[in-house]
Amino acid sequence: MTQLLLLIVALLALGHLPPGRSEFKRCWKGQGACRTYCTRQETYMHMCPDASLCCIPYGIRPLLFKP
Repeated sequence: MTQLLLLIVALLALGHLPPGRSEFKRCWKGQGACRTYCTRQETYMHMCPDASLCCIPYGIRPLLFKP
């Protein structure tokens, strides 16, 4: 009985934790990260499926217009 109660408490506690890799969702072929805000070293390319920003470091940003 004690083990069952401990199992139920553990499952309830795990249910209140945020999903594991939610902050590290990848975008732009794995080069960017989906975040609420981009850092100063990143630029915004497009929206991720969860409506967050796809942030890409400036060094990886593809050329949009070729001269």
